Amino acid sequence: MSVHGASVVVGILALQGAFVEHEAALRRLNLSRSLDIVLVKTPEELERCHALIIPGGESTTIALLARLSGLLDPLRKFVIEKPVWGTCAGAILLAQTVENTKKGGQEVLGGMSISIARNGWGSQVESFEADLTVTGLTNPERPFQGVFIRAPVVVELKPTPTDPPIQVVASLSPSLLPAALASPDHSNEPKIFVALRQGNHFLTTFHPELTQDDRFHDYFIRECVIPRGASRANGNASLAS
Repeated sequence: MSVHGASVVVGILALQGAFVEHEAALRRLNLSRSLDIVLVKTPEELERCHALIIPGGESTTIALLARLSGLLDPLRKFVIEKPVWGTCAGAILLAQTVENTKKGGQEVLGGMSISIARNGWGSQVESFEADLTVTGLTNPERPFQGVFIRAPVVVELKPTPTDPPIQVVASLSPSLLPAALASPDHSNEPKIFVALRQGNHFLTTFHPELTQDDRFHDYFIRECVIPRGASRANGNASLAS
């Protein structure tokens, strides 16, 4: 496929969770390239995609449904090769290791050199909204209203010398950390990091898709997906050839 004028095929894993909201946000974007959106439920649909969004939902349920639908191993291969953004439950699946798992553990896809804790902020009733400090987004001086629902917490950054660097795209005020998470010496990083990028992988521990502010969707496509297509080919689903 030619880089110039080619559509970008973005998949949204549609097994469980807020995939419809992600689709609506992508359709609102005003980009120089056209987007084709695929709601991914099968390996064949995944194979068509240049990039993938894994939505919020319930991480163990998504992993179980992925295994039952024959998607788990194709997803792991996809994460190695192509851009992926995980929101909330999707962020858990992109982590290297997971704390506070359900009995039986948590299957992950990997892709980002972090450790994350499920339900780090507490139960559903402890969900909240808060202004975030953002970098790299359009109009970064304008705060982003983050929606946190049983959100995971980043507990450790674990890049090796050969891994791409981890960039902080959004953070939360340390004053919002619950007592159980706050450090006595006020060294609250990386717990206050709520959006991270590593190479062409991206995670948010909150739900940008539940707002009308589409800057995170714009960031993923503009920074992680389109530049990759312009710089390298990747098999039949590449953006360049």
